[in-house]
Amino acid sequence: MRFDPWNPDFVAHPYDVYRELRDTEPVSYFEPTGQWLVARHRDVNAALRDRRLGRSYLHLASHEEFGREPEPDFQEPFWRVIRAGMLDVEPPVHTRLRRLVSKAFTPRMVEELRPRVRRIAGELVGGFVERGGGDLLAEVAEPLPVTVIAEMLGVPEEDRHLLRPWSGDICGMYELSPSVEAQHTAVRAASEFAEYLRALAARRRRDPGDDLISALAQVADEGDRLTEDELIGTCVLLLNAGHEATVNVTGNGWWSLFREPGELERLRGDLSLLPSAVEELMRWDTPLQMFERWVLEDTTIGGVDIPKGVEVALLFGSANRDPEVFDDPDRLDVGRRDNPHISFGAGIHFCLGAPLARVELIESFGALLRAAPKLELTEDPVWKPNYVIRGLESLKVSTG
Repeated sequence: MRFDPWNPDFVAHPYDVYRELRDTEPVSYFEPTGQWLVARHRDVNAALRDRRLGRSYLHLASHEEFGREPEPDFQEPFWRVIRAGMLDVEPPVHTRLRRLVSKAFTPRMVEELRPRVRRIAGELVGGFVERGGGDLLAEVAEPLPVTVIAEMLGVPEEDRHLLRPWSGDICGMYELSPSVEAQHTAVRAASEFAEYLRALAARRRRDPGDDLISALAQVADEGDRLTEDELIGTCVLLLNAGHEATVNVTGNGWWSLFREPGELERLRGDLSLLPSAVEELMRWDTPLQMFERWVLEDTTIGGVDIPKGVEVALLFGSANRDPEVFDDPDRLDVGRRDNPHISFGAGIHFCLGAPLARVELIESFGALLRAAPKLELTEDPVWKPNYVIRGLESLKVSTG
């Protein structure tokens, strides 16, 4: 098998192909997408920190000046939302947006949320156990981070059911060569999400609450610090990133533990391993398999010259299994101590919500391990067809 992100067998288990890439072509050109694949940890880590690479080039040049085809006109509403958030912009705009939002995600602020996260996790897991199990993804993994980030932002409880479908549809655009149908679906979702947030921000300006949208709406009123589009783009990013990865780490993580029963029993017998187990589950089968960067200046990666104007695809899943960095990298070790995985990225775009994601995952796994010590799989799960953001369709389990 070769690198083939549209092949379900590859999506289900890409790690043998990654090993071959690291050993034979650690930096290689992938003709179908016109991208350079980067497979080794040291090269991926360096590229994430290299300012000659960027999430966008539009702060330097137009599409035409950069030698790229402009997006179709119908995609404009999508990119208007996405490019107003901090993930798809570069300094100085990125610096300003991140500074405005980061105070809500400091380790101290996040630690203050832990009791609330623990209560939500306990309630979800309690109901799940009473029902004897079900779909762990839909009934535990999804509601927890959606509830937490929605409460932080101030999204009313009666509207929260809208968030996950919008997020999933928007993230479909991040896959490699998305279908025309997926593109239109993403545009519709982004437009609906933006319209909803615009109306919610207007209400919060008139009647502020103790939430992040209220705080950002007040900043937007100051004019020169946060535009309304930036407020919308930032909230869309926080709502998407605030739960998409956590949901898939939970699903992929439990599926990993079920496939490695010795490590599951080890964790059940010593819950003090939870912090290291969460880091290891993120390393061993990360949801974000690929993160892309534009080459803003001619550069060299892993001894290969790469010209300005092309895109590099940083293979997080491969980097996290690199034997140059991790001892016995293909072994799941819930007690692994030295674990510099890059599932949260690195450099200026390092995941702002990493402290919150860690708290949610530790509390979610902990609640299930305590309340359902006999948790077991009832049917093998199926992977979604997506490669870039990789997760399961469902995870059916019994609580015993």
